[in-house]
Amino acid sequence: MSSTSADSHDAILDATRHWLTRAVIGLNLCPFAKAVHVKRQIRYAISDATDMEGVLTELEAELRALTEADPADIDTTLLIIPYALGEFLDYNDCLFFADRMLKQMRLEGTLQIASFHPHYQFEDTGPDDIENYTNRAPYPILHLLREASIERAVEAFPDAADIYERNIDTLQRLGPEGWRKWMSEPAKD
Repeated sequence: MSSTSADSHDAILDATRHWLTRAVIGLNLCPFAKAVHVKRQIRYAISDATDMEGVLTELEAELRALTEADPADIDTTLLIIPYALGEFLDYNDCLFFADRMLKQMRLEGTLQIASFHPHYQFEDTGPDDIENYTNRAPYPILHLLREASIERAVEAFPDAADIYERNIDTLQRLGPEGWRKWMSEPAKD
C-alpha cells in the first residue's frame, strides 16, 4: 500500500469513527454501539473494491472472519466501502446479493447485515427528509452483526422496538441545520 493509500485509509477511518462517536453513539441512535466501541470490539475493514463484485468478495471474507473470531475480540464489523457503490440504488442492489450470500453461507440466524450510506433513503421518503439520516454515514457501510449479541442487547434494552421512532424524533428536533452543526463538532470519546 502506498503512503497516499495509507493516508486516505487513515482519513476514511477517522471519518467513520467520527460518525460512529458523534451520530450513532453521541445521539444514541443505537444504544448498543457504545459498549462494543468502548471495549474496542469493532473491526473496521476498509474495502479497496471498486465494483460490486469486489465488494461481495470482500464481504464473504469478512463474514467468514467474523464467524471465526472470538466475540470478546471482534463482536461486530464495519465493512467500509469508499471506492464503490456511491449511488444508493447500486448499494441497494448490493444489499440484495449480500442477503443472498448470508443464506448461501448458511449464516442466517448467526449474522445479519445492517446498512448505511451517505445517500440513504427509506421507502416513501424524500431525499432530504431528516429521518434518512438515521442510516447515513460518510461512506457506504455494511455492518455485520452477530445475532447472539443483538439478542443480548435487546434483553438489556426492553424498549428496543421503539428505537427507530425515538431516532426519528431526535433527528426531527435537530433538523438538517442542527445535524450539520452536531456533526461538525469534534467527537468526544
